[in-house]
Amino acid sequence: MIILTPVGAMLFLFSVIGFKKSMSFVMHKIAQGWAKLLIALTCCSLTVKGREHIPRQGGVCFVSNHGSIFDILLILAYAGRPFGFIAKKELVWLPCINMWIFLLGGLFLDRKNIRKALDVINKGVRNIKKGGAMIIFPEGHRSRGQGLLPFKAGSFKLAAQSNAVIIPTAIAGSYDIFEKTGRIQTVSVELVFAPPIAVADIPREDRKRHLADRVYAVIAGALAQCAP
Repeated sequence: MIILTPVGAMLFLFSVIGFKKSMSFVMHKIAQGWAKLLIALTCCSLTVKGREHIPRQGGVCFVSNHGSIFDILLILAYAGRPFGFIAKKELVWLPCINMWIFLLGGLFLDRKNIRKALDVINKGVRNIKKGGAMIIFPEGHRSRGQGLLPFKAGSFKLAAQSNAVIIPTAIAGSYDIFEKTGRIQTVSVELVFAPPIAVADIPREDRKRHLADRVYAVIAGALAQCAP
């Protein structure tokens, strides 16, 4: 990240002066290569399934379980298209990190300010409606080896309000790479992109009640089929 920071700073400048769309594509390719390199350096045995389920165009919302700091890297490396994500507001003050979050399409969420939080959600909805992609981790925080945690229904606002295509995403083994022991471990990791769920096909009155449960069941089922 430090080595690429001068490149990122140049891309950031071009994004600010009106070339954000072009820079987003370039940034995605750089970040994708960076993510694959970091994953390769861990020497993990990685299995990726279901990439054929990811639409190449149109609004998409990846919904994933979240066990490790490596999850973003895994999806960034193999989703095959740029995506944004929602980060906590405190990260906006971290030099270098804040710039990369911006370049990758990240949005900063202030959980303590409801009005500002809604503005961020609405911006994410507009991004998806324009054909972009976003990722959400509906557990709310990293599970850190506790298994699949309950989903927060409110986290599906991005998908529900944008009529996105949801790609349920299951990640198994990522916690064991580093956080379990505090050292890099050579372990088996599986990344599964499940068949898409079209939010537009679900009646609006049922979305809040059933959408989280449906996606949870798909991810839980995918995790159950992953190798131990």
